[in-house]
Amino acid sequence: MEADWEVEIGGDAPVIDASWDGLLDLRRDPELAAQLPEARQFPALAGVLVQLNSESSPFWTSKCDVWSPEAFDRDELDAQSEEETCAFACFIDLLPRSSLRWSSPEEAVTASRAICERFHNQPLRCCRADLVIRQAHIAPDRHDLGMTAYFTACGATLAAAQATLESALHAFVSSVLHAGNSVGPGAKLQ
Repeated sequence: MEADWEVEIGGDAPVIDASWDGLLDLRRDPELAAQLPEARQFPALAGVLVQLNSESSPFWTSKCDVWSPEAFDRDELDAQSEEETCAFACFIDLLPRSSLRWSSPEEAVTASRAICERFHNQPLRCCRADLVIRQAHIAPDRHDLGMTAYFTACGATLAAAQATLESALHAFVSSVLHAGNSVGPGAKLQ
């Protein structure tokens, strides 16, 4: 599976807002994920959010969205010409749990590299993931680092693109849960 990471911190770079007014804190009750409009639009997302907000996950989520991109590069998705008809995408804002907070961009980069390395070992085509390290506003007086994970998948039909995206999301969850504490402070590539 194609995967890459980058750092967008400072200046006019987007910031993850983990204390926005409409936040549904899935750490307290992950099963509420099914009530999100995005999960009703793409039901596979609910199960992924449940896992990412579980006690065994090194992360929790603060926001997500799904959409059908108007344009995409089939080469970046490792797709054949007949698979470039439809695309489906999503993003998930992820924050490390308190005990695994990144104290520096370097720690976040190491964690992102570890996740991407696990992704590269997944035999998936027609999809990619892009992990973007960002500043995160956890509370009015607390700022940390977080990650926005973007996923894009394509297929001959919208249903095929959504099925591939579902597989990519499950691969991501598997990579994150397998990485466990190695995505936290002092993380090292394994």
